[in-house]
Amino acid sequence: MSETCSDDHNHHLRAIEALYSGHHGWLYATLKRKLGNAMDAADLAQDTFTRILASQVTVIERPRAYLSCVAKGILVNWYQRKALERAYLDALAHAPQHEAPSPESHFLVLETLHEIDAMLDALPPMVKRAFLLSQINGLKYHDIAVQLDVSLITVKRYMKQAFLQCLTWVE
Repeated sequence: MSETCSDDHNHHLRAIEALYSGHHGWLYATLKRKLGNAMDAADLAQDTFTRILASQVTVIERPRAYLSCVAKGILVNWYQRKALERAYLDALAHAPQHEAPSPESHFLVLETLHEIDAMLDALPPMVKRAFLLSQINGLKYHDIAVQLDVSLITVKRYMKQAFLQCLTWVE
């Protein structure tokens, strides 16, 4: 049994090595063109290969299409993080000077925002949307049900799921 697992693991590593050596340059150039920044492109290309390595995929029929798909998901998350950072920095810019956080607090707030965003991304899209409508927009459950075109019971179920996710994140 362990030989089979070892063979599968070696096959997976060889597939990733071949994917990396054959397509890393192309993915990096594509991301650099999109982002206009070599450092961010290098980070996102590395994140793409790290995610593929963790996925245990061994057969990739169309490597560039597969890389594009994985990289797109990572890029969307990256843009979300950047939007969160911009919103936080904008809020700071409008706050009174004496309320400005220390550099350490600033770093901790950004890190916490990224963690919250990742936690919310683990929720199904409708659950995440209901949670944000409630917590960010301040809508009542009935109004959320109308906006999402679901029953009130479904909204309550979504909110329970979101709050349970929050509790596991805090623990």
